[in-house]
Amino acid sequence: MRIGDAKQTYLADEAIWTSSTQKVWFALLLAVLLAFPFLASSYLLYLGCLVGIAIISTTGLNILTGYTGLISLGQAGFMGVGAYTVAWLSINTGLPFPVTLLAAGLVAAAVGILVGLPSLRVKGLYLAIATLAASVFLHFIFAEWEPVTGGMEGLSLDPAHLFGLEFRSDFAMYFIIVPLAVLALLAAKNLFRTRVGRAFIAIRDRDISAEILGIPLLKYKLMSFALSSFYAGVAGGLFAYFYRVVTPESFPLSMSIFYLAAVIVGGMGNLLGGILGAAFMTLVPEALKLLTAAMTPIWPNAPVFMSPMLEIIFGALIVGFLIFEPHGLAEIWRRIRRFFHLWPFRS
Repeated sequence: MRIGDAKQTYLADEAIWTSSTQKVWFALLLAVLLAFPFLASSYLLYLGCLVGIAIISTTGLNILTGYTGLISLGQAGFMGVGAYTVAWLSINTGLPFPVTLLAAGLVAAAVGILVGLPSLRVKGLYLAIATLAASVFLHFIFAEWEPVTGGMEGLSLDPAHLFGLEFRSDFAMYFIIVPLAVLALLAAKNLFRTRVGRAFIAIRDRDISAEILGIPLLKYKLMSFALSSFYAGVAGGLFAYFYRVVTPESFPLSMSIFYLAAVIVGGMGNLLGGILGAAFMTLVPEALKLLTAAMTPIWPNAPVFMSPMLEIIFGALIVGFLIFEPHGLAEIWRRIRRFFHLWPFRS
């Protein structure tokens, strides 16, 4: 058999091979996620929870920006809505965390629909500015609506609880955050197999053509804003339960930029890219801090020098991705998989 024929046979069989191995890899991934909290240190467990929250919020923004083509700088504001909803309900009603998280997502979705109303008339940079203005307005509400938000002092809430069990530690919160992150990803994956998901992609690729084909733009754009904000609200609610303190400073503008950068670095319009981007954006600053700590015994002035350099290095990494790999980490991973799948048949 010639090399070309062997390669074609391999590619023909790859779909069958992939469908069976994906289930094996998924089961292995679940096993690793289940074993992780029992083997990891407290610091790694803390980082795992942060990555899980970031994945949920990044996935929501990816639905809006990556799959629907609507740029948003309001993700931090929507997360804040979810966090304050959870905090207020926890303090005033004592409801269990599944109810408060659902309420956080729904309230954030409602706010997202209001923010998305201009999306029919404006797009691109103008829509980004509109969502930025909404985020600033929400931050003002968080700071000034003291009877509900506690003003600048914020709100302190009790740990998440269910059926008499309290989730106080990072170990306990891991078993809330990670399963919800997995469910959020599975829901998003299945969304794009539906008519709604395909409508989002059609709007992203050519909104005028989509409208000619009978897709109501405002309806689906508002639906995308609602879904994205729902994810952000749930992530904000988990953020509130994780830290158990919510203040206006918990959701600055830089957080919105953080999540938009995670979508870009990971790969827009790719769920795996959202995972990789969220992990990258969360872990790289921590890695740089660890590097600074390791350099301190050798170079005592390392913290003084590296403290301002951390942001510069981090920003340079993001710019480097935009220049040298605009399709993000997901494309790098795809190339690695393609290389190792096809290497026996390379000529």
